[in-house]
Amino acid sequence: MERTPIPVLTVQTAPFEDQRPMGGGGLRRPTALFESQRNYLPNFVQSLLSSVDLRDRQGCTMVVGSDGRYFSKTAIEIVVQMAAANGIGRLVIGQNGILSTPAVSCIIRKIKAAGGIILTASHSPGGPGGEFGVKFEVANGGPAPDMVSEKIYQISKTLEEYAICPDLRVDLSRLGRQEFDLENKFKPFRVEIVDSVEIYLNLLRSIFDFSAIRNLLTGPNQIKIRIDAMNGVMGPYVRRILCDELGAPANSAINCVPLEDFGGQPPDPNLTYAAALLEAMKGGEYGFGAAFDADGDRYMILGQNGFFVNASDSLAIIAANLSCIPYFCQMSVRGFGRSMPTSTALDKVAKVMKVPVYETPAGWRYFSNLMDSGRCSLCGEESFGTGSDHLREKDGLWAVLVWLSILAARKQSVEEIVRDHWAKFGRHYYCRFDYEALEPRTAYFIMRDLEALITDKSFSHQQFAVGNNIYTVERTDSFEYIDPVDGTVTKRQGLRIIFSDASRLIFRMSASSHVRATLRIYAESYEKDPSQHNKEPQAVLSPLIAIALKISQIHERTGRKGPTVIT
Repeated sequence: MERTPIPVLTVQTAPFEDQRPMGGGGLRRPTALFESQRNYLPNFVQSLLSSVDLRDRQGCTMVVGSDGRYFSKTAIEIVVQMAAANGIGRLVIGQNGILSTPAVSCIIRKIKAAGGIILTASHSPGGPGGEFGVKFEVANGGPAPDMVSEKIYQISKTLEEYAICPDLRVDLSRLGRQEFDLENKFKPFRVEIVDSVEIYLNLLRSIFDFSAIRNLLTGPNQIKIRIDAMNGVMGPYVRRILCDELGAPANSAINCVPLEDFGGQPPDPNLTYAAALLEAMKGGEYGFGAAFDADGDRYMILGQNGFFVNASDSLAIIAANLSCIPYFCQMSVRGFGRSMPTSTALDKVAKVMKVPVYETPAGWRYFSNLMDSGRCSLCGEESFGTGSDHLREKDGLWAVLVWLSILAARKQSVEEIVRDHWAKFGRHYYCRFDYEALEPRTAYFIMRDLEALITDKSFSHQQFAVGNNIYTVERTDSFEYIDPVDGTVTKRQGLRIIFSDASRLIFRMSASSHVRATLRIYAESYEKDPSQHNKEPQAVLSPLIAIALKISQIHERTGRKGPTVIT
């Protein structure tokens, strides 16, 4: 019996003014806006698809996945219907719509897809009252560069219609190929539902010594681990890889069922929102703990008794121990990358290893160019994102497997490894204060006035006395990045104050909020003397924070008594 071709419809619409992607080609907004505003999601998807040149789009393959949050399945259906109508030849989708961000990057690169669409709002809350997002990955498996994001935005501003096949229905639960005949199309549209974990797992097998990790988790000197998937996308990956493949007991993994609202908690792996994991680790039963965010690209590491490893230290320690990973023994280490707000701990390691460090704006897309050109092997951000040139995305589970590999090779605890690192390279005391949900105009004027203050000549070499500490300003700037690959200049990426003792204060507006603004203050102080390595970071950094609060007047101008989150 001949199938009736599915009609392709053109729907009239009107542009929305607020569909400028954030960095990396992503749009993040309240879920209610996507769900209730007619054509809001189709408009953005059409703008995204239209940003791919027609000749590259016709018949191409794209990858689609989500972190499982509320509205994902509805959104996937719309994406599939619009991809078919816009000439995409094949979609590869994770079973039940589930694919971590690293897995999407992995599949794009493995099958040489034209790009991918990830439905995630990262570590933001889920559920009907939470946030939803659409993120575009390009052909290298990385976030869309700024020029692509700008192209999407320009298309969105003049969009008058979109193409869709509203009668097309895909069974996301059934593995395998599904084909659909469309009106006026010579070839059928194909959808392939793939195992969410398998392709990514095969890549990890090629990078790590799984037998060494398995022996760490099951051998005579095994350690007990505690892994919190925070009810995000990582549950199936943790179960399959850490438990089934590497032998960790099933009860090592908690919160492994992806939930639309992530169990009512923000899926953000930090000491505030992964408090249950922290409490479990403080009991001393577990030697290693980790948590992941909603889409699996961020992570947090804890040692026995709740010993916290900040993300900047984690990056530096990974860099110093790359010889524990077979992948890096086969591939030469060409360079490191870190975002500007990330502590300079990585720089100390790079100096010893005699490799360059590239200091970029926040945003993984800046690392992609460096890796594609062969300049960068390992990179990371202070926001718990770390990755290497095996992908073009940060990769939380990869980072956890690196740590387990280091533990297996060095036969030390997490705390011993960290303290040995400090003894060799010095300790970088570091913290970040987040002032969330600020009125955007207030945040803008705080940053504007602060920039005028610190870039004035009179501010240079100014001294600040706080208690017994005296800090002398050495230099200040509004951070500007010149891409060494293509010469692209990115300006106004944060305000820096660098003191004569190498301490730093950084002020930056986050690009991750939708309507309200987030202003972040970062403080860093370097201590070489091992006898001074046992202090609390906030106690060490309190004089710097006092200077930051004084010159920014953030409490006076916002009415806040303190930050929302301290990392």
